[in-house]
Amino acid sequence: MYKLWILLASIILVPVVKSQEPEKVIRSVFDEALADNTADLTLKYLCKNTKGRIDGSPAAAEAVEYTRQALIRAGADSVWLQKVSVPRWERGDEHCRIVSQMFGSEDISIAALGLSVGTSPEGIVAKLIEVHDFEQLRTLGKKNIEGKIVFFNRPVDNLLINSFAGYSGAVNQRTNGASEASKYGAIAVIVRSATQAMDDFPHTGVTRYEENISRIPAVAVSTLGAEKLSHWLRSDPQLTVHLTSTCRNYPDTWSYNVIGEILGKQKPEEIITVGGHLDAWDISEGAHDNAGGCVQSVEVIRIFKKLGISPKRTVRAVMFMNEEMSGTGGKRYAAEAKANNEIHYAALESDRGVASPRGFGFDAEGARLEKLQSLSSYFIPYNIRDFDKGGGGSDIAPLKELGALQVGFMPDTQRYFWYHHSANDTYEQVNIREMQLGSASIAALIYLIDLLDY
Repeated sequence: MYKLWILLASIILVPVVKSQEPEKVIRSVFDEALADNTADLTLKYLCKNTKGRIDGSPAAAEAVEYTRQALIRAGADSVWLQKVSVPRWERGDEHCRIVSQMFGSEDISIAALGLSVGTSPEGIVAKLIEVHDFEQLRTLGKKNIEGKIVFFNRPVDNLLINSFAGYSGAVNQRTNGASEASKYGAIAVIVRSATQAMDDFPHTGVTRYEENISRIPAVAVSTLGAEKLSHWLRSDPQLTVHLTSTCRNYPDTWSYNVIGEILGKQKPEEIITVGGHLDAWDISEGAHDNAGGCVQSVEVIRIFKKLGISPKRTVRAVMFMNEEMSGTGGKRYAAEAKANNEIHYAALESDRGVASPRGFGFDAEGARLEKLQSLSSYFIPYNIRDFDKGGGGSDIAPLKELGALQVGFMPDTQRYFWYHHSANDTYEQVNIREMQLGSASIAALIYLIDLLDY
């Protein structure tokens, strides 16, 4: 009798969806995502208990273990860790004061850029020179720059509707500005934060040094701080800056990608990967960038298991480590896949925030692109309509060599760079309903690509 009760309970608790029409399965996916609060609890834990989970930190180690357990709770058939070499960089004390004979002195908000070298504990004091691009550096030349701090003050172009295009147009001063300024004898750089927001949150991010170029300290300044700095400098070109940033680089250390999968029933050797990156900048809770994307990836496993969706192919959720600084998590995952002769059918990355879903981008051509775009008809009831050419992401990009279709999750990104890489990227900035609409749309797309062999 007891065994019979267990059997009946399993029939009641585990819906059988494989015989249903795709539209009904997708409806059940959205219902499950919107009704269950597991994702909310997971996101809150990652944000509040593993804040600042930069590579090699105790917070990152805690996030690895927590998401491993989350995948087990989600019902993954197997869960494992994949060892990854990561940089180890630590932020120290940071302080910036502008001193002017006209205006007096005032502190402005800064954040050292990732992998930057630091100053001495006493800091440096120097005059400032404002530039907007690398061409202006070349025009000014060494005679005007040597011994000074270069202030890169090119704003994100707010007239561009695509927020990522605006970001891309400004971010090279952060990634390459230190080396470019160093060529002309600059002793440090201060870079305007790459954000459309006008606030007092400095937005950090990685900076990269060229070989055989002297490495100089690099910090981001908040947009309000940049405006003040520029205003003071126009009235008093002789002002000085006292900059202290005692960040340090250490030898590489070890961390892990976190992986969980549902084994495919018909083609288990073919893999569909869905992922986000687990690391976040040390000043941030990393809610939109990218705890939310990790939670959505775990949700694909949980929703499939909860609804009894049995994919033909193996569906694998990956929490990549070290997207922010040097991308070794994605590279390691692809290298091991290649070494194991794995067949990667498709890969989807969620790393554009977790606002309301707009659609997906596909790195495909011709007939395959047309078939993928035709899937938009299933998403019209959910107001998800943008199925475009494009897509992918930095962590899944190495899988392209293995033939994996590259898919990018495309939410509304107009607010994304208000939070990106800053202390403003907190749990409270995520609308859980919007995030879960994204989780459902990702799970539904993976279901359809697998079901229809697209």
